[in-house]
Amino acid sequence: MIVKGLLSTHHPVDAHIIPIRRCNLSCAYCNEFDSFSKPVPTAEMIHRVDRLAALGTTIITISGGEPLLHPDLDEIRRHGIIAGMITNGYLLTPERIARLNRAGLDHLQISIDNVIPDEVSKKSLKVLAKKLEMLAEHAEFHVNINSVLGSPVRNPEDALVVARKALSLNLTSTVGILHDSSGQLQPLSERQQQIFLEIRKMGKASYARLNNFQKNIAGGKPNDWRCRAGSRYLYVCEDGLVHYCSQQRGYPGIPLDQYTRAHLEHEYHTHKVCAPRCTVSCVQQVAMIDNWRDPQTRKAFKPLESLVQLQSSAAPR
Repeated sequence: MIVKGLLSTHHPVDAHIIPIRRCNLSCAYCNEFDSFSKPVPTAEMIHRVDRLAALGTTIITISGGEPLLHPDLDEIRRHGIIAGMITNGYLLTPERIARLNRAGLDHLQISIDNVIPDEVSKKSLKVLAKKLEMLAEHAEFHVNINSVLGSPVRNPEDALVVARKALSLNLTSTVGILHDSSGQLQPLSERQQQIFLEIRKMGKASYARLNNFQKNIAGGKPNDWRCRAGSRYLYVCEDGLVHYCSQQRGYPGIPLDQYTRAHLEHEYHTHKVCAPRCTVSCVQQVAMIDNWRDPQTRKAFKPLESLVQLQSSAAPR
């Protein structure tokens, strides 16, 4: 993936694709779900993957909502593209893990917000510990457990407990920082910063640790970087529209079927005014490949204020 990305700037490195917006949970800080959406038809999902493959996409990450609510998720992977998934883990069973093994899933990530469920999040270690043990026993794909810190987290010490549990099961561990409702950073307290650094030292070295993005976010500092969203990173929503990322839905909002290499080239060179205080780590990781080259001199088609922020809802509007 890295070699291909270094050799060519004309293809997406990572595309997040949404098979269903509905989620079985309702975390208070999340703006990426609803409680009513139906799964995208499997044939349409396969078509979208075909289209991403035609654009030369290296990685496809299936997200949501909760992707495991899609009944045919394991039938979606095609073309030998690296396949990842972000899930809350609630719906994992040995049978579902076996289906994902057969489908050739490469990577799965679960973020765990606390040890005991509270009114902010039910993604707790108390509920998910057995699921982690199940993954450790049955999964043939890489499993990463992401601890979180930030203002919605009541007890920051929980992140250490989660990280230790993951490592005890020989799963990898990372730590992330919860963004606000617009995907922008909120600085950590002194104790949270200490925990952040401690967790980073606990796990094995990885690609995710090769930069200072998260370190600056933890300290409330902006990052100076070239966001390649809309080009090297694509976010394809349940309606099949291409957006910058999960926090900037509505722009450019072009149907994937109409998205061309000309769009990729334009957005590669387009400056994103939301970048300095962004916390969307997957976009930042992808941008590392090109951050050393090709300054962004073009202005976006629309100002940031026009971006549509979709908020979660309990019922259709």
